[in-house]
Amino acid sequence: MTDFTIFYTDDDEDDLSIFTDAVESLPKKIQLQTYSGGEKLLNAIYNPPPTPHIVFLDLNMPGKNGFDVLTELRSSEMKNDIPVIIFSTSNEPSIIERCRALGANYFITKPVLMKDIVKSIEHALEIDWEKFNPTDKNFVYKT
Repeated sequence: MTDFTIFYTDDDEDDLSIFTDAVESLPKKIQLQTYSGGEKLLNAIYNPPPTPHIVFLDLNMPGKNGFDVLTELRSSEMKNDIPVIIFSTSNEPSIIERCRALGANYFITKPVLMKDIVKSIEHALEIDWEKFNPTDKNFVYKT
């Protein structure tokens, strides 16, 4: 988890701020880039540097939503290997399954408490994404 770059997109400024605070509290050196919408995130990914090691993606955004971004990333030959973590308020089974079917690597329902947000981000960063295979049993983060 050293010298790690995370991209996070969310249209909610409070959620961006909370996520930033959570990442800054982690003991490792992490470069965080936040974006206020799907189009901005895609523009950053397609125009490095930096290149993200991992992307945290909200679903419900105006314009290009998380589903659109995920679909575009997974259809891009150059960028389809970046691990994408869905970070959403939803815990709806049909939405979770749709994200898995579209190629997301992991799904985290946004925790309420800061300590749980930190723990969920830390957990996602500890996964070996080269070996991780999302299944219906391990795709959703469990607190």
